[in-house]
Amino acid sequence: MNSFGRVFRITIFGESHGFVVGINIDGCPAGIPLTVDDFTNDLSRRRAGKEGTTPRVEDDIPELVSGWFNGYTTGAPLTIFFNNKDIRSGDYANLKDTPRPGHADFVARQKFNGFNDYRGGGHFSGRLTLALVAAGVVAKKIIPKISINALLIEAGGNTNIAEAVSRAREAGDSIGGMVECRADFIPVGYGEPFFDSVESVISHLAFSIPAIKGIEFGSGFSAARMTGLQHNDPIINELGRTATANAGGITGGITNGNELVFRVAVKPASSIPKLQQTFSFSTHTVEELKIEGRHDVCIALRVPVILEAITAIVLADFMLVSGKEYKNKRIRPTETMR
Repeated sequence: MNSFGRVFRITIFGESHGFVVGINIDGCPAGIPLTVDDFTNDLSRRRAGKEGTTPRVEDDIPELVSGWFNGYTTGAPLTIFFNNKDIRSGDYANLKDTPRPGHADFVARQKFNGFNDYRGGGHFSGRLTLALVAAGVVAKKIIPKISINALLIEAGGNTNIAEAVSRAREAGDSIGGMVECRADFIPVGYGEPFFDSVESVISHLAFSIPAIKGIEFGSGFSAARMTGLQHNDPIINELGRTATANAGGITGGITNGNELVFRVAVKPASSIPKLQQTFSFSTHTVEELKIEGRHDVCIALRVPVILEAITAIVLADFMLVSGKEYKNKRIRPTETMR
């Protein structure tokens, strides 16, 4: 439901316009040096306010409320809060009975019998990806030798992302995008042949990011148009390095020592200024819907750091499942308990 992972296990909570959103991390190793400043870079990359993103700007300062003491993780569940402050719940009043096309408003109302928090999308909001990024910051510390980088490679079908975003904004519409993630220096052997293959676990968590509609690894869907000779990656040394990267760093569900490469398709945001048609539960007719509030022109702009985070979470969990524990090289001085 709202939890993921086997050893490094995360539980996400909160709503877009509730008091807080946050994450609880169980199985976080003790002794990881951690400060509020460690979160700054990744959280700022996700933060709104830039061209093409929502004008809603939160300070996104993490509160480490448990599992942390004197600058280190303690081994107890690590809980991180983020306060919601820049909210305008009144902008969403009409969405209680007139669900947005393409959004989770309708299914949330039906599944939870109308008791769901509909403000800003509630628990379905992209606001909660803030918690995933926070967990990713911690996960990256568990796998410091692994390099993870994600990049928006196209928006609205255009590699000129700034131009695509500008056109969509002028048209009063939204666009999607394609984000590519690469992770290198991953040991051989993470993953299992079937239900816990690296592809399936990454995909599971990738689809927790709102608006993700597709994923491919290595050559992805283009593999369907290739021959075996074209798709096979020739192994060139005893380390398993390959001349090509069609497998995307995974064979048989297991990391093979090459760079992990995958891409996700991000759909356009459902909330747009243009008038749309939707069913009204108040009048039981189809009505014209005008969406108020502050929304992203291209939510894909904010996805790269989130994709890095979920990749780090998955790889950290695989590392801990393998039995290798995080080892902090720094020896802490003995402290007198008070």
